[in-house]
Amino acid sequence: MDIINQTNRTMLFEEINPEKLDLITIVGDVKGIDSLSDDKIKEINEHLLVRSFDEFLDKFSPSVYSFYNAANQKVMYTLKKPDGIAEDAISEIKIDQSNDFLKMLFTLIDTKRSQGITNVDFKFENLLDMISPKKVMDDIRQVRKEIHYLYGHYEKLDDGDPKKLDLGDKLNTMFEDASKNYNNVMAMLPLAIEDIKTRLLLGGAQEENQSEAIQIGMLTIGEDGELKIIEAPKSDSRELMVLDENSGNGLMSVFEEDYESITETPSSYVKDLVVRTFCPLPTVHTEVNIETEVQNYNTYLEFYKNAKDDFVKTVKPLVEKILGVKMFFDQYVTKNKGMQPAMLITNTKLDMLVKSSNIPRLETYLNTVNAKNDFTDTIWFGIVPSVDMDSAGKAKVTRERFRGNEKVVKQDGNTMESLTMLLQVVKDFKVQVFFSFSTGEETTFNSMATAGIDKYIDKCGILVRKEFSEFAIPCIPNFTIIPKDKSGVVIDSRMLQTEDGVKLSQEKEDILKLWIEGVYVGASYVAAGIVAAYQCPEYLRETFKVVSREYPGVRFDIEAGENGLRAVTTMAKEISGFTNNIKDSINRKNFGFVFSSENAQIQGKDIKRITVYKARSLAMSEDGFDSIYKTLVSTYIERILRFQTGDFKHDNIVKFFSNNPSSQKSKWLGTRGFVNSIIHDGDDMSYVIDDKSNLCHIDLVFNGNVKNLEVTITKGTTPVKA
Repeated sequence: MDIINQTNRTMLFEEINPEKLDLITIVGDVKGIDSLSDDKIKEINEHLLVRSFDEFLDKFSPSVYSFYNAANQKVMYTLKKPDGIAEDAISEIKIDQSNDFLKMLFTLIDTKRSQGITNVDFKFENLLDMISPKKVMDDIRQVRKEIHYLYGHYEKLDDGDPKKLDLGDKLNTMFEDASKNYNNVMAMLPLAIEDIKTRLLLGGAQEENQSEAIQIGMLTIGEDGELKIIEAPKSDSRELMVLDENSGNGLMSVFEEDYESITETPSSYVKDLVVRTFCPLPTVHTEVNIETEVQNYNTYLEFYKNAKDDFVKTVKPLVEKILGVKMFFDQYVTKNKGMQPAMLITNTKLDMLVKSSNIPRLETYLNTVNAKNDFTDTIWFGIVPSVDMDSAGKAKVTRERFRGNEKVVKQDGNTMESLTMLLQVVKDFKVQVFFSFSTGEETTFNSMATAGIDKYIDKCGILVRKEFSEFAIPCIPNFTIIPKDKSGVVIDSRMLQTEDGVKLSQEKEDILKLWIEGVYVGASYVAAGIVAAYQCPEYLRETFKVVSREYPGVRFDIEAGENGLRAVTTMAKEISGFTNNIKDSINRKNFGFVFSSENAQIQGKDIKRITVYKARSLAMSEDGFDSIYKTLVSTYIERILRFQTGDFKHDNIVKFFSNNPSSQKSKWLGTRGFVNSIIHDGDDMSYVIDDKSNLCHIDLVFNGNVKNLEVTITKGTTPVKA
């Protein structure tokens, strides 16, 4: 791989964060220029190229913006920073690994992967409550534990001790994280909800969720030897449990001082809440007005539920993109890193990129990286998720007798027209585009298992028999992270005041629940991820014995033999499988990049992951559609040929294909037998030079199927014969 050292750089045609730079902006005006400077390419890579999921979060910092609307007393969320609102009135919520919603989804994916069970049997509800106030508080308790532990050690050490200074740095980081929420009322609400619950339900059996009025007491033996509990001193207050009295007192003052110095509009209630949360000590006394606290609790809970509901609905499209990027990188599972997949994100909407005024910018960029004999920055693949899928017309309802689904128009989908425009451009630069359809229940494994693939074939009809067809790869079906019908999250129950104290209501109408409405990942991310992964010889060496380190995986046919069962995705199985009729239909039409959730075994081991069933583009062949590897090999050979023949010089082409042992063709023929050999058994390559038209016709034979490649010859100067 001396000449071409990577064959898996992938371009994601998607907007992640509108506040960050995008490809159109960085490329700028291209009038009168054919390619971009090296400095410009370096700048593009600095801003838009990522080699891991962590780098993606770091560079693009996906965010949601929130502000409070006093008119309707609601929290408003938006993916775009709102204009015309004062900077200090807008809160930026970063959607990163510490965000509870994203954390829940990652945990869910990992758990499902390790269990390897289908959606119907998986207990989604056990993980969905991770965004409830109770679970948020559990996370804070862990942080609290760590702060107390570190502070305890910190206090014991002498001033100036290097170890103390190291602990100081760690404590500063932890306090910094905690203090980010002092001014964020939404982040403080779960604390307030759990705090009230803890204080008011103190002494109540946890499973009963109720308590009587209590007084903290102490067990004694009376004058006559009787056993009794007498009221302890300061019994008029209700406090939280003690963690560590000695370190706690010092920490309490640190938190008080920290809160007062950072908060713009300090509130004694929030200050006490912060202190109680992080330093639950007997010295913190809180007089409890039960009626007020119950009212506060119910108000907070209702507000939190509504705000969380709005947040989830706003953030879901962004989260699905984030999950997609994660799934792309997750497919590359190998101990030894080799040709690591990289992703260049345009960070602009596709319809904006393919506007007639912006297409020259995209062309100039691709001309710079894909039409040179330097292949470091060459783009091989593209990803276009969320292509609009017109669902079958539903029966028209003139009067709604029962509450049905609200008709929500998806704002962030890509149109078939935009995809066509893109393919028209990228075909000249040999970029193979993986595209998937809008996420939802209509494009899942479940839907495909019952309805088949005909709707996808119909939808792609306009992309077939075109010049760009071989570069268009429809990926089906999409992956389900949380099914729509299992996406309910119980936030908590309303609190009721009783004669004896308080209790959490068990009535159905008092249980506050929000519906996430399903979370999905576009199949194009995973398809591009697995293809990018198997370009790397080190990845192939994980599951195959005979792999050459000399070649990328361009000729690796994932459909051949047991390849699909060895190079599996990281996605957990979703359904028990497709019926034989559906599989017959897929095999008959050989359409698309199709994922399968079948029961399968290899060497006696069950495969509990989603596998690749078909890997076809929209180029037609004798048996339906053509394999994607043929286009990839063709592109690879053309690029090697251009490089080694000095831009297709006549004599060099003859030498390239000659039977001389040192020719490139001979080398490829001599290294057959590897899973990633460029020429396999049954393959061949030949050429015919047409001097009249100045063209070289190359025939690539794959298992008897011929693929034609045509290059224009550069005429050399030949000496005049005497």
